[in-house]
Amino acid sequence: MPKASVKRSIECKKEQLIDLVLDIEKYPEFVPFCLDAKVYEKKEKDNLLLIIAVSFSKSPDDDLAYRLVLEKLKGEIPEKFVRDAFSHNKVEIHKVIAERFAKPYEKKPWSDYRKIFVKESRIKAGAKFYKENKALIQSVSKKYMVDPFIIVTIAGVESNYGVHHSQYSVFNALYSQIHEMPRRSKWATKELAEFLKYCYMDKLDTQEIGGSYAGAFGFGQFIPSSFTYYSVDFNENGVREPYSWPDVLGSIANYLRMNGYKANSADYGKKGDIYKAVYAYNHADNYVMAVLELTEKIRERVSAE
Repeated sequence: MPKASVKRSIECKKEQLIDLVLDIEKYPEFVPFCLDAKVYEKKEKDNLLLIIAVSFSKSPDDDLAYRLVLEKLKGEIPEKFVRDAFSHNKVEIHKVIAERFAKPYEKKPWSDYRKIFVKESRIKAGAKFYKENKALIQSVSKKYMVDPFIIVTIAGVESNYGVHHSQYSVFNALYSQIHEMPRRSKWATKELAEFLKYCYMDKLDTQEIGGSYAGAFGFGQFIPSSFTYYSVDFNENGVREPYSWPDVLGSIANYLRMNGYKANSADYGKKGDIYKAVYAYNHADNYVMAVLELTEKIRERVSAE
């Protein structure tokens, strides 16, 4: 029978550790792949505690998500890396994610959605971010021939300039969708495969990167496949970094250009190239309208100061 062991160092009182170890029937709550645990006999004699118990576990091979992702990868990365990712002690299904998809911000009435994003605090934050990073933003704008203020606005809407960008691990967000949302399972399988390739190539712990409930990550909130295809190493340090502003801003601009934004375009109409490029970033008219209106307000604020 295959065996595995994991060693961890934790800080706690001796009594707490003893209580944790002896609470065998709760093992399924925190021990990966432990399906059930039962205590059949418990005796105390001469300061010794005898416990007879049995636990039932599973391997990644029993996990539908593991099998789907492994098939999708087609051997592009070592199977051991994939197996280790699905055996990680932090793998978890978040049932609340399905509830979040049922009530997305973008489905709110425009009047409600607008209040969330087109407001004074965001205009002020956008103007501040632009002034503090003006040279970098202008450099990105010049290279990709994209309006600097639309780059700034998207960075703000997506992560509030780096303040809000992580709710769940990207792995768990996508893993949860595979298990809990049949209609998104195929998409989530593809994205989780892309994410594992990224983690393998950049030598990252698969539970290290946090993201949104949809599985988007970084200050630009790219889903894994978008990060693969559109992210850039703008500062040319040899790594595409989702939490480095040069790479993030460059990647946002590159995404827009690769999705139809014409060089130095000023066509902000609903049928224009800018509207369509922003819509590609997030498939919601509310999102596009908020980005375009906020772009102009940040531009006006910077010009007025």
